[in-house]
Amino acid sequence: MSDVTEQLLTIIPYLRRYARALVGDQGVGDTYVRICLETLVQEPGRVKAGPDARVQIFSLFHEVLTRTGVRDSASDSLDPGELTDLTVESRLKALPPAERQALLLTTLEGFSVEQAAEILKVPETTATQLVADAWSMVNQQMATTILIIEDEPVIALDIAGLVNDMGHSVVGVAASQSEAVQIARKAQPGLVLADIDLGAGGSGLTAVKSILQSMTVPVIFVTAYPERLLTGERPEPTYLVTKPFEPDTLKVTISQALSFFGTRPQETRQAV
Repeated sequence: MSDVTEQLLTIIPYLRRYARALVGDQGVGDTYVRICLETLVQEPGRVKAGPDARVQIFSLFHEVLTRTGVRDSASDSLDPGELTDLTVESRLKALPPAERQALLLTTLEGFSVEQAAEILKVPETTATQLVADAWSMVNQQMATTILIIEDEPVIALDIAGLVNDMGHSVVGVAASQSEAVQIARKAQPGLVLADIDLGAGGSGLTAVKSILQSMTVPVIFVTAYPERLLTGERPEPTYLVTKPFEPDTLKVTISQALSFFGTRPQETRQAV
């Protein structure tokens, strides 16, 4: 196995995470990753082994994204053959804002502003401004109600505090599958934050599956083992945060999820 291949195997799961979060849909995000990899097969010299391999593959992904356009989760099923038929104007209109791209690159995936600038092919000063503008958008987002599914009390408390700081309200904290479903049906939250492993309380995945049978709500999963849910081989989460997480990472992921699903505004909150 070549050095490039070995590095790609560790990068691809996180490229999937980024793509899913960027376009708001697992299937669409994974399709773009597949097109990126197909491009790499045709042009193997585009990515070379080394410390900047992640930057190279994410940069190639953005070239593919710009070239083929983006369909959001409300669109019809994505056909790679249709992607190449989009006009330049429609491609550009469909792209998520550059501010969101820069913010996800620097928070969710941990790139520096300099690296994000290289990936997006913009000056570093522009990337810096994009990130600042994106944070402004995050802070102006309308409030919603959030259900937290987490069996560790300290972690649940930290998440609740972060959610409240963002201006959202917590409608319940569930430590088990059954409790999560019960609270969700009663409170009808605007977003669900779910741990994967609830210990003796069961599975956060199973809880969310039950919840989604009776309502449509964005879900963000938190896990210490993200690679297990980023294979692209089965239905997997669209939004995934690695545990332990930085507060800004969770904030940005919440904002991104709400930007696709919309919120049920209760009151306009103050910027944080």
